[in-house]
Amino acid sequence: MYHKILVALDTSTSDQELLPAITALATLMQSELLLVHVADGWAARNFDQLNLAESEEMRQDISYLETTAAKLRADTDLTVSIRLVLGEPPVQLLKVADEEHVGLIALASHGHRLIGDILHGSTIDALRHKATVPLFIVPPKRTS
Repeated sequence: MYHKILVALDTSTSDQELLPAITALATLMQSELLLVHVADGWAARNFDQLNLAESEEMRQDISYLETTAAKLRADTDLTVSIRLVLGEPPVQLLKVADEEHVGLIALASHGHRLIGDILHGSTIDALRHKATVPLFIVPPKRTS
């Protein structure tokens, strides 16, 4: 059903909640995983327009994706690929989902409430209104 799953990683601890859940689903469905991170720092957002060199943040993001993919490949039988894109997270995730013909977009929520969503934006909110494929959302770990 979900031949390819786009896994949106943000390089935070929320990835540690998302990856086990989506790996279990991908294993059951025999899906391919596409790990995607959207670099959205100043250099990433202005990369093409200003013909900038790759930033340290972007190099760290690629390294994170490569390390995460290698661990998943070592621990599972899944096919795992990576992609670093630059710009606005919701826009870029939807673009990659379309280009890669994914059947599902997986991401973790951060549990922001009102002010946090206003300050940080809400990628999930934007995706839920515009995505043409189902979303798999893993909530943050709750501490009592």
